[in-house]
Amino acid sequence: MNFLIEGIQQAFVLLLTGDGQTYSAVYATVTVSGGSMLASLVIGIPLGFALGYFNFPGRRQVRTIVDTLLALPTVFIGLLVYAFLSRSGPFGEAGLLFTLTGIAIGQTVLALPIVIALTAAAIEGLDRQLRPTLITLGADRRQLVLSSLWEIRHGILAAAVTAYGRVMTEVGISMMVGGNIKWHTRTITTAIALETNKGEFAMGIALGLVLLAIAFAVNLSVSALRKRART
Repeated sequence: MNFLIEGIQQAFVLLLTGDGQTYSAVYATVTVSGGSMLASLVIGIPLGFALGYFNFPGRRQVRTIVDTLLALPTVFIGLLVYAFLSRSGPFGEAGLLFTLTGIAIGQTVLALPIVIALTAAAIEGLDRQLRPTLITLGADRRQLVLSSLWEIRHGILAAAVTAYGRVMTEVGISMMVGGNIKWHTRTITTAIALETNKGEFAMGIALGLVLLAIAFAVNLSVSALRKRART
């Protein structure tokens, strides 16, 4: 247990002294996770709303596909994105492989089914009398959509938090698409895996503490938003 105690002590030293390698991984993680979450919410919320709100041919099959994609392994997503972004792939000329943008694309693919599925589930859970009541009150199509979105705001927040948690803790996409390049594409999770294998427990623990702090801050913010929305 001594190595663990020493590792925790050294971890706080790294964090408090502003160790460049540690904070480089933190910066990369915050950058790619923020970009991927923004893209997945912008794309996923409208698609999830449409999937849960409208009846159309093949809706059940689409829902089954989306639910199946929730279980996609991150290494498989990493493989697919790598194939598309590599030099021999269709988007190889864009030069996105081994970049933070490439990692963000892969993480968007990971988060998108979560946002779509949970948004659709929230819409399906709405009171069935809401739509006819709003129509009776003279609401137009735009007001119907906005009112429905407001009613499921907590469900959207839950979708965002769930997707963010999956994105923040994934390793496969960051490793395969980003290449785990020091000072460039090394994220918190890939750095933890690498440093632990090297026996550098201090940095691994330091980055783990940062990951926990980010998760705690996100959940605290969501709880504050929920409390504010109820008042």
